[in-house]
Amino acid sequence: MSTLLWILTGILAYSVIAVLLDRRGVLPDSFKVSGPLMTIHTGRGRAFLNWLSTPKRAWRALANIGVGIALVTMVGTFFMLIVQSVSILQSPPAETVLQNPRNALVIPGVNEFLPLSVAPEIIIGLLVGLVVHEGGHGLLCRVENIDIDSMGVVLFALLPIGAFVEPDEKSAGEANRGARTRMFAAGVLNNLLITALVFALLFGPVGSAIAVAPGAGVGGVFPNSAAEFADIEQGDRIVAVDGVTVDSNADLSTVLDETTAETLSVELADGRTVTVERSAFVTGLSEDSPFAGETGLSVNDTITAVNETPVSTERGIKAAAANESVVTLTYSNSTSGEERTTTGPLGVLTQVSDGGPLDSDGAPTGERIVITSIDGERILDFEDVTAVLDDREPGETVSVVAYVDGERDQYSAELASEPDGWVESTVEFFTGESDDDDRAIVGILGGASLSGVGVDGFGIQSYPADQFLAVLSGDIGDGLAISLLFLLILPFASIVDPAFGFNFAGFVDANAAFYEVVGPLSVLGEGGVFLLANILFWTGWINVNLALFNCIPAFPLDGGRILRTSTESIVSRLPIDSKPAFTRAITTSVGLIMLVSLVLMIFGPRLLN
Repeated sequence: MSTLLWILTGILAYSVIAVLLDRRGVLPDSFKVSGPLMTIHTGRGRAFLNWLSTPKRAWRALANIGVGIALVTMVGTFFMLIVQSVSILQSPPAETVLQNPRNALVIPGVNEFLPLSVAPEIIIGLLVGLVVHEGGHGLLCRVENIDIDSMGVVLFALLPIGAFVEPDEKSAGEANRGARTRMFAAGVLNNLLITALVFALLFGPVGSAIAVAPGAGVGGVFPNSAAEFADIEQGDRIVAVDGVTVDSNADLSTVLDETTAETLSVELADGRTVTVERSAFVTGLSEDSPFAGETGLSVNDTITAVNETPVSTERGIKAAAANESVVTLTYSNSTSGEERTTTGPLGVLTQVSDGGPLDSDGAPTGERIVITSIDGERILDFEDVTAVLDDREPGETVSVVAYVDGERDQYSAELASEPDGWVESTVEFFTGESDDDDRAIVGILGGASLSGVGVDGFGIQSYPADQFLAVLSGDIGDGLAISLLFLLILPFASIVDPAFGFNFAGFVDANAAFYEVVGPLSVLGEGGVFLLANILFWTGWINVNLALFNCIPAFPLDGGRILRTSTESIVSRLPIDSKPAFTRAITTSVGLIMLVSLVLMIFGPRLLN
């Protein structure tokens, strides 16, 4: 059975046993069961809250800050969800794994971004978040002289999913709106304070105690690639190639780019030395590539020759295609193993920009073209485009050979200057490194080298250990806010930014081999420091998400309760009848809008496409 089915079976068995024990009176009166949900009530802790709430003026001042933060976040969340919902309705995006309902659950092993290996750290973070959140409500109850009936936790099949503080209804009803608003906002404020504390520790002493281990980290190995045939596995670190030391992923790329050898001796960090027979393995293929299609190349195929010249690397492919725009690729099919051929133009697969130089000379926009030559120079990748235009000036005319739907066309493009608002990484290509406005552009949008055929002669996916560590230590150089944003997307980094290639759930499993512990904290050992870093990461991640989620202005969340007290305060000043009904109409409408927006975000792409 699948993991999900095992979990569902366990939840069902737990529910049956818990209900039977409750009906037979085996469970204490403080335990209340409702299917898989169990609440545990206690009156303990009230004396501690009474003592802690003594400096009431200071707590009220701090809680007022929490109210301000909650209100700003509520407004921002409201408009963000509205804008996102309208965008989904107008142009439904393609469904991603983030929209899978299972990934809305913070349950390790069910949520595919939360591996079971970090379940203890996630549970610790969840417990901390729930305790401090509800503890904030309880503390402000006593600060505002609101009595507490009971406190406790909510379990879903033994997994803590919530906590609660039950104020005395009569006492809460007698409190003024300001007191109740501060009490509702206290949980959000506490979550944010814990987030600030644990991230400060992560960015500071704990993050600085972790360093990237020397070598190139193997995050994954392509099936049927040269690396797999050489028994290189995920979690290995490559420390030398043909006797040349490799200290990082960049070093490995440099060594592989500079060597023309087809057979490589590769040393791994575990002491093994393996032999890699390089092969031009297809790692990616654009659907618009002239070599794609039912009878063309596929990912995992291996290119063996270009125009009958044997090749084993990307460099070899470029050399063999240097004198011909249209080439015949010979390749080994990954499914059948048979040798096949496919023919087409080999160059830069791109698109002509509206109003650019190529568009002005009649090149088609809105469809993919393959540029194979600029001013007589062979074009195979974007570096070739840069090299050709490097010495050109805006106003010069260059000839451009391109293939549209397999047909050869030639254009005379008068090079233009970089337009205002132009974005280097996503719009057009330019030459030169200066920041002036005299960069010569030919008028193409982003595309892919080798006609959209991605080739790797080695066959590994390098793990971005240094990028992940930079985020975890707050060392990405774009300010604290950007560091926090990147920190929050780490568990699904490859979905938000495919450039990462991997998700980061903590220093666990194979990726722990890419890091080492340095400095004074090394006395804790690698296991101790990694565990501490994982706990801090997940505690901060869960607490900030709890805070943001509770700020959604919808009942029964804290944001919905704050919305109610705020609306009551405003409506009480209006010259209208039936003020309670008007208040309910506003809060109910906002809550329904938020519910619809959340449903659209999760299920919209599936329902509307």
